[in-house]
Amino acid sequence: MANTPRVRFAPSPTGPLHIGGLRTALFNYLFAKSQGGDFILRIEDTDQNRFVEGAEDYIIESLNWCNIPYDEGPGKEGGFGPYRQSERKSLYKRYAMELVEKGKAYYAFDTAEKLNFHRKDHEAKGKTFIYNWHNRQKLDNSLSLTPEEVEKRIASGEDYVIRFLTPADQKLGLQDMIRGHMEIDTNILDDKVLFKSDGMPTYHLANIVDDHLMQITHVIRGEEWLPSLALHKQLYDAFGWEAPKFAHLPLIMKPVGKGKLSKRDGDKMGFPVFPLSWNDSQGYREAGYFPEAVVNFLALLGWNPGTEQEIFSLQELVDNFSLERVNKSGARFDPDKTKWYNHHYLQATDDATLAQMFEKELLKKGLSPDTQYTEHVVRLVKDRASFVSDFWELSDYFFEAPDSYSEKAVKKQWKEGTPEILKQLVSLLQELADFSSENVENRVKAWIGEQELSFGKVMPPLRLVIVGDMKGPHLFDIMAMIGKEESIARIEKALSVL
Repeated sequence: MANTPRVRFAPSPTGPLHIGGLRTALFNYLFAKSQGGDFILRIEDTDQNRFVEGAEDYIIESLNWCNIPYDEGPGKEGGFGPYRQSERKSLYKRYAMELVEKGKAYYAFDTAEKLNFHRKDHEAKGKTFIYNWHNRQKLDNSLSLTPEEVEKRIASGEDYVIRFLTPADQKLGLQDMIRGHMEIDTNILDDKVLFKSDGMPTYHLANIVDDHLMQITHVIRGEEWLPSLALHKQLYDAFGWEAPKFAHLPLIMKPVGKGKLSKRDGDKMGFPVFPLSWNDSQGYREAGYFPEAVVNFLALLGWNPGTEQEIFSLQELVDNFSLERVNKSGARFDPDKTKWYNHHYLQATDDATLAQMFEKELLKKGLSPDTQYTEHVVRLVKDRASFVSDFWELSDYFFEAPDSYSEKAVKKQWKEGTPEILKQLVSLLQELADFSSENVENRVKAWIGEQELSFGKVMPPLRLVIVGDMKGPHLFDIMAMIGKEESIARIEKALSVL
């Protein structure tokens, strides 16, 4: 086994990558980089019936978008390829046969109908059918048949599978880097199929052989694989190979109630569960999340830095990550917290970059303002935004005059004397040569004092007619941005409409 840590992320290309899978990839990446090791991508596509076109590209694009690219894998040969299991087909039968020759596995000829009959028969008696030590001698396999009979049936082309021979009456000690020491009674384990009648290995055999040949030192995977650990450990022992260290990550739980986070939860509560969009499901990228925000919130789902720190760059995560600080219990997914992270990363992004992103939205609306103008708008409204897509709602009045006015605000702010005050204000504004925010503010406030008016009679109605609602940053900043003519035009329009 390699001296340098080598870890792998081994998804099946059966559809989009769930964020639980993305977190597994992230933890593998962080562990590898924190130890100066390699992060390998292996595509486990032995189940050709469930293979989905485009899923492999989607997985690779997701990893690249999150800035956690693999060191070895499809298209990045590292001397341990090929990295798709379907391209390694010829390897696996040899290893299955080696176990048969060692007496660690056996041929089984039971038909699907026969096994189904046994299952139903057991169910009727309130039992569960397990193919193992207590019934294998009575079933149709090379343990209950003579060697001559077995040879004859194989030669005649009869279908068979190869099953693992689970030893009886043993206490199997298992070690997990997150869960510690576990013990299991081998009598409750079944004789799993390692090699199928279609000439393809099952996940269990292919997984062990590939991890061994690729010199994987640590297997970091989801909790759902914990029940397979006993078989995998026994397979390493059966081959006489040194087993890697195992670590099973806690599940990502629903925001409410118990159970694993699913696509249905996202659909119901309106948040993504995939890194990128897939068919009709929106991804984090398309929902406007920064990849840094996704990586940051995923890292803290199940891993605890041991401090109060919540904001981590990728490099800080690498520097601080250890499997010892991964929790055993499931991590509850919090959609509001994910937005909080995105808000933070949006505030930390420079205005020029945000303006560029916002300009794409503006172009779709047929608007192409000056870049410096857009940048200034972003600077004024960004502290209220969590997503670039929030900018339009927060700043539409910078680009278009309001075509309607908030009913609630009109009811509250448009009093009997308001039109007269605003007409006088128009006269004042027309006289101003310097329409900077500071100058307009000083002159308007001085005028309010001279007229012995209250600010409440002037400022809220003025905001209403300029913006269309009681929202937005400093009012005189808005007026200076849209300019003198536009400010006056908006007041006059409101006077005619309201």
